[in-house]
Amino acid sequence: MIMHNYIEVLNISKSFKDAGALYDININIPEQCLFGLIGPDGAGKTTLLRIITTLLLPDRGMVRIKGMDVIKYYKKVRTFIGYMPGRFSLYQDLTVEENLKFYATIFSTSIEENYHLIRNVYSHIEPFRKRLIRNLSGGMKQKLALSCALIHNPEILVLDEPTTGVDAVSRNEFWDILKALKKEGKTIIVSTPYMNEAGMCDYVALMHNGRILEIDIPCKIIEHFSKTLLAVRTGSINKLVSDLRLYSADGSAYLFGHYVHYCGEKKFNKGEIHSYLVERGHHNIEILDINANIEDCFITAIENYDKTG
Repeated sequence: MIMHNYIEVLNISKSFKDAGALYDININIPEQCLFGLIGPDGAGKTTLLRIITTLLLPDRGMVRIKGMDVIKYYKKVRTFIGYMPGRFSLYQDLTVEENLKFYATIFSTSIEENYHLIRNVYSHIEPFRKRLIRNLSGGMKQKLALSCALIHNPEILVLDEPTTGVDAVSRNEFWDILKALKKEGKTIIVSTPYMNEAGMCDYVALMHNGRILEIDIPCKIIEHFSKTLLAVRTGSINKLVSDLRLYSADGSAYLFGHYVHYCGEKKFNKGEIHSYLVERGHHNIEILDINANIEDCFITAIENYDKTG
């Protein structure tokens, strides 16, 4: 039977000197879930993950895993968590195999004993097991770090921005691996600054400036988007952003690839916008009605937070 309050984050706050990092964070993560913390650098993702993994004490609040207070029972909790930090932390002067053996030894096991646990991940880099870590690509380093986090068969995987700085192909491979691990029964918490990775998760929390803006299934977050949204393009994309922001106090404009996304509470008159842009000196004007994606939802959530505080 799946435990719905498998990981409970209750009113967690944390500051570093006078700088607030987290403010009253509340999250419930069910068992066998792929949960994403989505937000830019400085949102508080790493601080929250370090508290969950018993590596950092909160100022207020508590975290419970399987009903256990992670501070009181930190030794027990650490036996069923596999943590992959955002900064690559394996030993550069050791080989792939030597690093993996070292981590296996820490947990009183061996590569041979638990090879079946890491086969799907480790098989990608096993041909390079005698190679020094410093000579691996970014994607290969991440697969090795994940193998080290898995070697003791943890129930929970906590991964801090595992795809940052990795090429697109390796990023897709990594997410395929995470989905396979979830099917095997793992509970996975992963942080990422990439909005397009939100759709890979069962649930996501949108984080900004140490606060949770919204938590839900990704498709539900998109369904809740109630504003009118246009994709606009002209021959002067940078000027277009400032001109659209001047068009209406209700509108919000931001760059999105080769277009500017323009959204507001009321339905826009595309003909009036087209005429306005012509008056502002724009040419080759294209205005499209579009559906929101998770990044539009995130930007709107930030704007709403900035307005209300």
